[in-house]
Amino acid sequence: MVVSKIVVQRRPAPELVRDGLREAIHSGAIAEGAQLRQDQLAEQFGTSRIPVREALRQLEAEGLVKIEPNRGAVVVSLSIDDILDMLDIRIALECYALRLAIPQMAEEDLHLAQTILENYNGEPNPESWGIMNWQFHWAIYAPCHRPRLLGMIEANYGHVNRFVRTQVSLAVGKERPRQEHELLLTLCRDGDIDHAADLLQTHIEQTKRSMRASRRHRA
Repeated sequence: MVVSKIVVQRRPAPELVRDGLREAIHSGAIAEGAQLRQDQLAEQFGTSRIPVREALRQLEAEGLVKIEPNRGAVVVSLSIDDILDMLDIRIALECYALRLAIPQMAEEDLHLAQTILENYNGEPNPESWGIMNWQFHWAIYAPCHRPRLLGMIEANYGHVNRFVRTQVSLAVGKERPRQEHELLLTLCRDGDIDHAADLLQTHIEQTKRSMRASRRHRA
């Protein structure tokens, strides 16, 4: 009897470091402006400095870190104007993805989105609302089957989410986003592409207004 070998594919060390750092930056575990020391990261990830150096170069290409002379890698800080620009990019990319996705949606896609909404409605912790919000949006974009477009959406959202995650959730609350999400899902189920895209644009523009209000209050 011939026994086939089980091949375990291990991901390259630079990818593991890159993805771990990206997640920590997006989640806020590593704050903007923080210095990323290669020796500490190498020890943390159990690797040499070479994969760490490569990971930092990749994150610099993504705009998450900046490698500065005599200081090394630093997590990039964005102004509110930068964030507002990225929210405009969200509108362009995500409305396009939704238009492509709606004709391709299966009942399983709609059921997944509905389940996420039900969990969101029952979640009392504001810090979890942002995560569930993104899960819902991703569920209705994924059926577009455009990997490059989805990758651009995910990368842009990751940048924006660092700054609006808890702040907007607390300012806006849960009820209005919940109502808009449910209406958006109904429009997706009905195949009403134009109204769904219009509602999505309005939904993201509300985040822009909340960010502007936050800047005014801080001033």
